[in-house]
Amino acid sequence: MLEKKDVLKLYNLPPEVKFCKKCTISNQRPRITLNADGICSACQFAEYKKQHVDWDERESQLLKLLKRFRRDDGGYEVLVPSSGGKDSARVAHELKHKYGMRVLTVTWAPHIYTEIGFNNLQSMIRIGGLDNVLGTPNGLIHRKLTKLSFEVLGDPFQPFIYGQFNFPLQIAVKYEIPLIMYGENGEVEYGGDMKNAFKPTMDYKIDHKKHYFSGLDPKDLMNLGINEKDILSYMSPATKELELLGVEIHFYGYYHKWTPQENFYYCVENTGFTPNPVRNEGTYSKYASLDDKIDGFHYYLSFIKFGIGRATSDSAHEIRDGHLTREEGVALVKKFDGEFPRKYFDIFLKYCSISEEYFWDVIDSWRSPHLWEKKGGDWKLKHAVWMD
Repeated sequence: MLEKKDVLKLYNLPPEVKFCKKCTISNQRPRITLNADGICSACQFAEYKKQHVDWDERESQLLKLLKRFRRDDGGYEVLVPSSGGKDSARVAHELKHKYGMRVLTVTWAPHIYTEIGFNNLQSMIRIGGLDNVLGTPNGLIHRKLTKLSFEVLGDPFQPFIYGQFNFPLQIAVKYEIPLIMYGENGEVEYGGDMKNAFKPTMDYKIDHKKHYFSGLDPKDLMNLGINEKDILSYMSPATKELELLGVEIHFYGYYHKWTPQENFYYCVENTGFTPNPVRNEGTYSKYASLDDKIDGFHYYLSFIKFGIGRATSDSAHEIRDGHLTREEGVALVKKFDGEFPRKYFDIFLKYCSISEEYFWDVIDSWRSPHLWEKKGGDWKLKHAVWMD
């Protein structure tokens, strides 16, 4: 048996589990807060946008931003990190075809492409008419980092996340593109640190490590036995290089109302996007996070560590968007949350070169006693939104 991880301390979680009164999320999501009325910060932000944001004025701000970064030398004017999925593809397509920007999309390859994920990327390029740079890391190194992240961070997805954020910065420097446009600000849309909620930008010097790298920068991997030369492709360019170029990272969701379901319809029509023919494991949806055969284990570990699975995340956002009632969301969470990603389990074990027994040892090492207990030989959550 592996040593138990102190999840409460590692993620600064409250020991008492509470659920939002409006959606399905709990206070176990790192950095989320609940107010005195029991409403989570993401629901509060969604209500703020409905009542106080003038989207015409926000679009005027976007036009001023884009004007500032237009150039007359034929170079790319904006870089959009994109997998070809419904959200980032819409951002890139609208920036090019609605606003007339010269757009370069940048993709950091998944661990193991699904057929539908790769086809959606190619459709974005061919049908959406978008230029693209695809970065694919050394497969042996990526597998090694995936296994390490699974053990040390409880998230095999972390090597992908490093590249997802830092590879676009490398390409921005290489092509001299100072404006980078992401889709939504996940911290405020799904619940987290609200310091960027009322501004359009992200501070790459601070926010990447704090919000997306679980406090472990790629260079910190050298303390875990990884050679520096093996992680260069996962690292950000030097801060001085980025400052000299004048890099700014903006969120498209600040300037346009962000509704994932509407992004899906837009991309079906404009970029050839195709959803899964069946729902994704662990949830009820068919159109999000389709690219990677490892993807389901990222969400499953979230369920183990925080009691928050893929259906919770999906339903909470759709409740805020008005597409589900809370009662419908609770029922979907009860039915699908925590479903084991069986489809690619054997592939995951082989990719990480681990046994099934070791896999479950790692999983159980991330079960916090404030969330989990064994009943009749099976692990059960002590708290669930349908018990609330």
